[in-house]
Amino acid sequence: MQFQLPRVIACRSGESMLREKKKIKKMMDPVYEAGERDPPNNGNGFDQGAVPAAIVIMGVSGAGKTTIGKILAEALSCDFLDGDDFHLESNKEKMRNGIPLCDADRMPWLETLRNVLRGYILDRKPVVLACSALRKMYRETLRAADPRYTSGAHCNLVKFVFLDVSSEMLTKRMSERAAERKHFMPVALLLSQLDLLEIDPVEEGILHVDGAQESSPIVSNIQDFILGS
Repeated sequence: MQFQLPRVIACRSGESMLREKKKIKKMMDPVYEAGERDPPNNGNGFDQGAVPAAIVIMGVSGAGKTTIGKILAEALSCDFLDGDDFHLESNKEKMRNGIPLCDADRMPWLETLRNVLRGYILDRKPVVLACSALRKMYRETLRAADPRYTSGAHCNLVKFVFLDVSSEMLTKRMSERAAERKHFMPVALLLSQLDLLEIDPVEEGILHVDGAQESSPIVSNIQDFILGS
């Protein structure tokens, strides 16, 4: 499936863009970072009036994390990170050979991503990360990038967006990608990822998005949710 790059920011009004910039500036408030006040929660797991410092686009391979993450980062004028770029070469080699990663393989990778996100948070710079983050314990590791984080508290500066795509579409996307040699993940590992996926969007305050849509409505949905616009 070929995604089209939308002009997300350009189609918004000047007033809307100013409102978004003010919210990003508010998130960068050092008083907020220091945890001297706790912003009210809007009921969806996101802090009202504050852009999450780190937005993690999650889902299984083929869900469109990198495509959506890049477009969202461009729309928010912030950096984009692809979690796959941080895998050890040994992990990539296992996946190329159709061997699923175990937690012992993933945890050093997740801890590296956590530390990178923490650097952005401490620098008060928003960032978008594409990362599978399939299990709750993986997401908890990433949430710990927020220095104020306490276990089980989902109102913090690391927020998740889950791209939900049918297994049929995932298989199609991954097969096309493999044929073009664009990724090291083979279609054979899709089932292992689906089996590993555990998610309760309501409990964890995760935005659940239909990843089968075109990119423009997906990104607009994410922007509206995290910015309250």
